[in-house]
Amino acid sequence: MPHPELTPATAADLDVMRAQLGRPMRGVVGIAARCVCGNPTVVATEPRLPDGTPFPTFYYLTHPGATAAMSALEATQVMREFAALLDADAAIADAYRAAHDAYLSDRAVYGEVPEIEGVSVGGMPTRVKCLHALAGHALAAGPGVNPLGDLALARADWSPQRCTCDQPRTGAR
Repeated sequence: MPHPELTPATAADLDVMRAQLGRPMRGVVGIAARCVCGNPTVVATEPRLPDGTPFPTFYYLTHPGATAAMSALEATQVMREFAALLDADAAIADAYRAAHDAYLSDRAVYGEVPEIEGVSVGGMPTRVKCLHALAGHALAAGPGVNPLGDLALARADWSPQRCTCDQPRTGAR
């Protein structure tokens, strides 16, 4: 499976993400997904931050609307439902394990970090732990790669096809 294409992060992108997260970004390697207006939605981050810290979250969800929607879903206990689906449906479990492998492969392009070897995010490949991480992966990789990320996005009260940004538009697409 090919790796998702990243676009370079511009100074404007870094400013928007700083406003989105309330802090400067660290270890940015590119933008993995954008809002329809061009603002960053998912940033790709080095597996080892500039200060030496191992960082398994290669695809990091930055868009405030998306993060709020994932938090709202998590508050409804939907992760229990997703975990039960993972246990009951062998095809979903197989696809989720493949998503884990794809995530690790995408991150490995930017360096191997022994401390996080085999560790992806969101509970993959056997649990459901963080919808933010799963949605970030689904947005970066595209539909059909991370089944639970896709399901979280489908259930969310947010869409990457409708701009809800309160930041200036970067114009990059």
